[in-house]
Amino acid sequence: MVGALRHRGPDSVGFCRAGEFGGGMSRLSINDIAGGNQPLYGDRQNVVLFYNGEIYNYPELRRKLEAKGHTFRTHSDGEVICHLYEHYGEDLFEHLDGMFAAALWVADERKLILARDLPGEKPLYYSEPGPGEVVFASEISALRRFPEIDLTLNRQAVWDFPTFLWVPEPATIFSAIKALPRGHLLVVQAGATKLKAYQNKFNIQPLESLSDDFVVRETRRVVEEAVRSRLLSDVPIGSFLSGGLDSSIVATIAARDLEKLDTFSIGFEDLHDPYHGNADESVAAAQTAKLIGSKHHSIRVTADTFRGELAQFCRHGDQPFAVSSGLGILAVAHAARQVGLKVLLSGDGADEAFGGYSWYSYLAGRDRDGSAAPQGVVSFQNFGVPIGARLAAIDALPPQAQAWAWHYYAHEDEKASLFAGDFQDGLMPSLRHFDTLGRRTAPVDFIDQDREFYFPNEMLTKLDRMTMAYSVEGRAPFAAPAVLSHARKLQYRHMVAPDGTLKHALRRAFADILPEEVVARPKHGFNVPIDHWLKNGWSDLVDATFAPDSGLNRLGIISPNAGQVAKAMLHDKQRLNGHSIFCMIMLNDWIERGFHGNHR
Repeated sequence: MVGALRHRGPDSVGFCRAGEFGGGMSRLSINDIAGGNQPLYGDRQNVVLFYNGEIYNYPELRRKLEAKGHTFRTHSDGEVICHLYEHYGEDLFEHLDGMFAAALWVADERKLILARDLPGEKPLYYSEPGPGEVVFASEISALRRFPEIDLTLNRQAVWDFPTFLWVPEPATIFSAIKALPRGHLLVVQAGATKLKAYQNKFNIQPLESLSDDFVVRETRRVVEEAVRSRLLSDVPIGSFLSGGLDSSIVATIAARDLEKLDTFSIGFEDLHDPYHGNADESVAAAQTAKLIGSKHHSIRVTADTFRGELAQFCRHGDQPFAVSSGLGILAVAHAARQVGLKVLLSGDGADEAFGGYSWYSYLAGRDRDGSAAPQGVVSFQNFGVPIGARLAAIDALPPQAQAWAWHYYAHEDEKASLFAGDFQDGLMPSLRHFDTLGRRTAPVDFIDQDREFYFPNEMLTKLDRMTMAYSVEGRAPFAAPAVLSHARKLQYRHMVAPDGTLKHALRRAFADILPEEVVARPKHGFNVPIDHWLKNGWSDLVDATFAPDSGLNRLGIISPNAGQVAKAMLHDKQRLNGHSIFCMIMLNDWIERGFHGNHR
């Protein structure tokens, strides 16, 4: 099992057997390179720890623990977890500012504690093959090597996948394997398991004022503190740099504090993207890098480059995963590793925290010209439909369907045409994931939904899996618990200005340290032209996915005419369906690359 995770940590391996507990770790050494090998121990070696991640407030916690008489054996940030247990027990995780998946064995209590960070940056999966038995790992690929785990396919997860491009946690692609929810513990003791949440103690106080000026100052403070704390490292650090606002903020702050910073951007064929116009931002990124004094790397890729990376993309998605922008992160991580870097900072999370997605400017509701509102399936992806008609159609939907229409992909009716009839029996609609939205929904409710659901499941998963594919640690300062806590206090006007400008407070907060063109630049994002490629150079992937001998057909997952349905969806002139079909391609590829279970 540990061997399956060597890409996540190729630097050293450690094991421990203690009573009923057995654990192992494949380590990526970033802090205390020489002395921080795992497992780590408490003062009496009664507490044993394996963990993946970083504890960014480790220096402060260590000072407090040493003042209380604790003796540290290493300079590893993770060792504070062992010592904190002696003071706070299971509540220790409330004191950690960081990203982590941790397994803590308390020998004299014969208790195992599995814990996952508050934002959900680091993955942790588990299964219970027998009463009182728990098997856990950072990836499903490792759990699949444990012989007693049932690998029956989770039909509900397969159904949900084309709606979201990922399997919503805590479910996984296998019925018997679950993701430990973010901000939760799983406690295993005396043959019983208990799942419980822990609280965010960072920046939970209310804002002193909701005045625009105060919010801007507080935004500046929490973001700067988050970036600087995430520079904790004994190895050099790099940063993604797209040329847009979010990564420019992170890279600019980092460059001021570090002696050297490598920055990375992607440049590729400059196709027009329906969301944001032309796709290539590499020139803007290079200009920003010159201003902040970073050593910049512009990585040129093509459709063929990404086609060649699909095998890696599928493998390191771990379970079916189809967020095509992950191909860009994969390329950057590869380039970073080639120049010797193990850590990359990312601007992910600013859109969810501070209101950056293009549809957020429409959430407050405006006069909608619904005279041309189309019939049938309508979402924000209907770029062949005038914007007024699109918005009118979305406004007419209940909140749960609106949440889908703003942000997501395959509709229930579209999936019903792609999947075999008996495969669908007894499945629940994917819109159930939006049941937390009430009947009367304010704009910030949709943004909160993105923070709680989309951000951890898509953005943080993508960053972790695709950087770790090349043994690089991705760090997202905008995922810091203090930043997320601050973001939840913001009102809509702090995020979207009256003129529709997105991330209003964030832009103002850093206007003095960024070039004017960066502050004024609209949201762009890294958007892979998947619809164009699937209709042209990648069309053979569509044919192979729906061929009679494909994995999807052999397992009886798709309908006999799914291929015709898929091609009709791809060539729909009103609606972009490329990512829905890419999901089916990646699901088939995942099956072909080693799934030998069943779905019955």
